[in-house]
Amino acid sequence: MSSVLLINPNSSEATTAMMVGIARACAPAGITVVGASATRGPAMIVDAEALAASADEVIEIGVREAVRHAGIIVGAFGDPGLAQLRKLLAIPVVGLCEAAMLEASAGGRRFGVATVTPLLAGPIGQRAIDLGLAQTYTGIRLTAGDPVALAADPALLEERLAQAVTECIEQDGAQVVIIGGGPLGRAAAALAPRFAVPVIAPIPAALRRIAGLLPIRL
Repeated sequence: MSSVLLINPNSSEATTAMMVGIARACAPAGITVVGASATRGPAMIVDAEALAASADEVIEIGVREAVRHAGIIVGAFGDPGLAQLRKLLAIPVVGLCEAAMLEASAGGRRFGVATVTPLLAGPIGQRAIDLGLAQTYTGIRLTAGDPVALAADPALLEERLAQAVTECIEQDGAQVVIIGGGPLGRAAAALAPRFAVPVIAPIPAALRRIAGLLPIRL
């Protein structure tokens, strides 16, 4: 088996457990997933400052644990620490945002992001630029309401995100919509069957991407 470490830059152990559960459910044969949580950051990263600050601990965890794993997933949608870990480690490292955007844009498809964190709109848009996808990125649509409160109310979260997905499609012309955030993983899975266009959940996208980079040991 090849072990993949999912690093949660948020400090919520419950969120880590949720994301690892999603990852394990979609992991192909031969890959097992374990989680590690940050300890110094907030329970949910909701602004650019916290996202940037989380990178240091992501790097620390990745460097410390790399010897035990065949690959690493950075489990926050802004990919904090991703570039630095790639420079430091010999094993594959992927990020949720990168994986989802590359998958969404395949074949030149126009893609948007639906999410709950208005103060992360800038970093998310910058990731599209960094990945050379600015021409196919249709922008971000945001839910109404406090992100932390929404994350604690699964039914309301799903409905608010559904509205944001609809806006991406109908107002921005997105052919694919990404649900932007690891803690939104369950909502992303629930939303996918509700739309005619693909709705991409970032955790499964990251598993698909890293699976293609790993030598699978059965």
